[in-house]
Order: sequence, then structure tokens, then C-alpha cells
Amino acid sequence: MIYGATGYTGSMIVQHALDAGLQIIIAGRNQQKLAAMTSEKNVPFRAFGLDDPDLTDKALADIHVVINCAGPYRYTARPLMEAAIRQKIHYMDVAAELDSYQLAETLDKQAIEAGVMLLPGCGGSVAMLGCLAAHAAARINAPLHLSLALNVTGTMSRGSVVSATGNLSTECLIRRNGHLMQRESTELKEIDFGQGPQACFPVTLPDLITVWKATGIADIETFVHITGEGFPQGEPANLPDGPTVQELERNRYQAVAEIMNAEGNTLRLLLDTVNGYSFTAMAAAEAARRILAGESSPGFQTPVGLFGKDFAETIADTRVTEM
Repeated sequence: MIYGATGYTGSMIVQHALDAGLQIIIAGRNQQKLAAMTSEKNVPFRAFGLDDPDLTDKALADIHVVINCAGPYRYTARPLMEAAIRQKIHYMDVAAELDSYQLAETLDKQAIEAGVMLLPGCGGSVAMLGCLAAHAAARINAPLHLSLALNVTGTMSRGSVVSATGNLSTECLIRRNGHLMQRESTELKEIDFGQGPQACFPVTLPDLITVWKATGIADIETFVHITGEGFPQGEPANLPDGPTVQELERNRYQAVAEIMNAEGNTLRLLLDTVNGYSFTAMAAAEAARRILAGESSPGFQTPVGLFGKDFAETIADTRVTEM
């Protein structure tokens, strides 16, 4: 089941899932939009909200895997994760919000006991940066400190704007000695994405949790550089659904991992890939295909922990190179 299927990212995941030959059911709150997609894609749909656990359980009763594409995830992750545990089905999402990952940590024991996998961030920066970080960690002895930076290009989808707006007050966090703590949001860092140094600002990315879980590196900080139009102005309701096909094709994403060990040795790796929305949709569909084929492990998991450090490079023409 793809919940939130009629949204910008959800509809992209639907198409990639169909291209991969997966048997899907689309779902969400808006029956009219779902019916229109059903007519276009020839797939069944189920319309339901998430405020009634009994209705949610009923809708998921014959499902094997649910992908949550309905942000903001602070409203949708808990009811769907808890329903997945009750129904003993695997949960995935494409959240960029920290809440979804902290919740998965909290529900880890319950999920293990139920034999259920919780895989937030099956696409997007969590898959990109997780694989990049794992490549970096494997190439240096006893890594201690890791800086991760994402170069976000092009325009944002309406759903991303809504989610980001709701999380603007979130603390700017860093991982130090294995613990999350607050940091100054004005501490810029110069990072080269292949076109010369760019000023990047610190942000709280879920990779502070997922990369720590996958690599055990005690000190992790995350940065973003926005290239292009930046954060859209105006009311979210008046914004377009998301970037056009042409905008996606001309706006590739890059990410950098800078890793250092106790001896002061430093390594820098660059990941270059398709636009973040395209990568997210393709990675989510590929993750679902692999999970349905039997690749799963109960409890809170990460894409790199489940599929290995080469997972990102199986998506489109993603490349990892040393700088």
C-alpha cells in the first residue's frame, strides 16, 4: 500500500512501483483524487484517515508493506507505525523530519517482538547520505568525526514546504560523543560539491540518527546548501505541486562526506545523483521490491543497514567518488 499516493512524491512512487511490476493499492484521505488516479493507473484504492485505529487496521488487514508518503509525518507516522505493528506488516516512509526516526527508535522493541520492520527514510537524503557515510567509514581507520552536507537544487514540492514550515522551530542539533545536543545554527561551513567551496548552514537531518545507528561514529554534523530558488515564498496552497519533469532533469543533487580519525587523517567523498525527488521515488520503489522479495529485518532499520552501502548506487546513475 502507498499511503499519500496522490501527493507529488507519492504519485512518483506509484509510477516507479508499477514500472517495477509491484502489486499495489493506493490510499489516502481524498477519495476523489484516489478515484481519479485509479482510473488513470488501473489500480485499486482505499480512502481512509488515520484518526480511527480500527478503520486503519481494517484498511491494512491484507497488506504486506505500507509506504507512508503523507506528510507532515508528525501527524501520520505514529498512527501508521502503530497500526503496522498491530497488523504485523512492514512500515516504510520517505520522511525528512526527525520525529519519524525518533518514533521508530521508541517503537523498536515493540516492532521486534511483532516481527515488524520500521524503515523510515527508505529514500531521500537518508538513503543517499547513509550509503555515502558508510563508504567513507569503510575507507578510513577508526573514524571519529563525520560531516555530511547535501546540495539541494531546484524548487521544492508543496508537501515539502508544508513539512518544512511546520518544523522551522525545531532545534538545530549535532551529535557529540554519541549524544544529540543543540548547536548554533549560524556556524557555517565551506564545502566543495565539485564546483568550488559553498557556504553551507547546519541543519537537523535524520542522518544524525540513522548514520549513528549504521556506523557508530560518535561525532556527526549535518549541513545543507540550497542552490537555485531556495525556500518558496507565498502561501503553500498557492504553490505548484512540485518541480516539472524538465526542472527535475536539470537539477541534480550532490552530497559530501568529510570524515576524520584520531590521527587527523581526513577523507572526502562526493555523491552525485539525480534530483532528490526522483531519487526518493526510485529508491522507495526499489526498497519495497526488495522487502517484498524477502529482504527485511524486524525493528527500526536504515536503508544502508538493510541493503548495504552500495544501495544508493543502484538508483539511476548515482556515483560515489573520492575528492
